[in-house]
Amino acid sequence: MQVHHPKLDAAVQEKILTVTRCGLTTSESSGFFRTAIGLYYLASLMTKEQLDFKALDKAFNRFVYRSIGGGHSMTSILQFMSGARVVEVLDSPRFMRAMADYLPEVPVDSIPFLLGLNLGVAKDISKIDARGPVADWLEKQRQLREGEA
Repeated sequence: MQVHHPKLDAAVQEKILTVTRCGLTTSESSGFFRTAIGLYYLASLMTKEQLDFKALDKAFNRFVYRSIGGGHSMTSILQFMSGARVVEVLDSPRFMRAMADYLPEVPVDSIPFLLGLNLGVAKDISKIDARGPVADWLEKQRQLREGEA
């Protein structure tokens, strides 16, 4: 049974998979997938419309399961995006180019905001310290934007 959601239609799924295929190794492709879908998920929450989170999460979780297998969910994707491995993806010019070319629904310049949002939510939910590689990457991006680097 297909689970459809207007935020994750077949065209968007194909765009995410196209970004995934820009990875050169299985590990890199997995990181590209996790980061692309995580960013798209977070961007899709930035709306004034009422969201049905149960339906949204069901659709995203189904797509994650079909794409990278059991044991993965949007929860694990968002956890990945709070850890050191996402920084490797974000520092990849190939990933950033793929996002700009194939998934314009997530403007590249919105990525630091979306990651900061995810990090803040993760900190609030788990009570973990938000300092670490992602926070360091976000600070570096802020400095670059402000011309401090």
